[in-house]
Amino acid sequence: MKTQKDEALLLGSEPLYRDLLRTCGIAREFLKGFRRLRDVGPCITFFGSARFTEHHPYYAMARETACLAGRSGYSIMTGGGGGIMEAANRGAREAGALSVGCNIQLPVEQRPNDFLDIVAEFEHFFVRKVMLVRYSQAFVILPGGLGTMDEVFETATLIQTGKIRRFPVVLMGCDYWADMVEFLSARMLRYGTIGPSDLDGLAICDDPAQAMEYLISGMAGGAGVRPAPPRQSA
Repeated sequence: MKTQKDEALLLGSEPLYRDLLRTCGIAREFLKGFRRLRDVGPCITFFGSARFTEHHPYYAMARETACLAGRSGYSIMTGGGGGIMEAANRGAREAGALSVGCNIQLPVEQRPNDFLDIVAEFEHFFVRKVMLVRYSQAFVILPGGLGTMDEVFETATLIQTGKIRRFPVVLMGCDYWADMVEFLSARMLRYGTIGPSDLDGLAICDDPAQAMEYLISGMAGGAGVRPAPPRQSA
């Protein structure tokens, strides 16, 4: 199997000329992304698993939320693949909003979904993650696996450390995220490894319309976004 660029980068020390060549390649990849994405406009990024089919409730949740965001004047950006990413891009397309995907090249190739107006291709995960954050004013995070967890906590860390502005973040799928939110508030907060302000701007809900209220309030510098109780069944 062909060695991936990230794997080669992290194998260890190499001759300096190789590191120089690799640095030039990474710089080219950044510049390619900057050129491709420079005109995406006000943007909301959606994170979530590629493994949910269009018949899953989380797919429908992402699609509806992205459609509402698109109708509110925002471009929709995702990782460009299937599942939740496809659902969000599909919602953007249905709203007539710009639909953007930052696709990653993997050993088992991730194919860009069919609902993209702009596709940017990346070889390095860290370059792709910069693009997913750089152009966004808010983040919607649906259930996902290790990659989604990486995106959740990297975004939270960037906000915590002031590397990006305190953009609103909405976790959708109350049942899925309940244990993690409990861990953050009851364990990490209790032990002092995070502070109360680190949870500012974070909401958890199941309702697309409620999610958009939080996002718009947060982006407008409103009173702040707080965790919401799960939507009650009728």
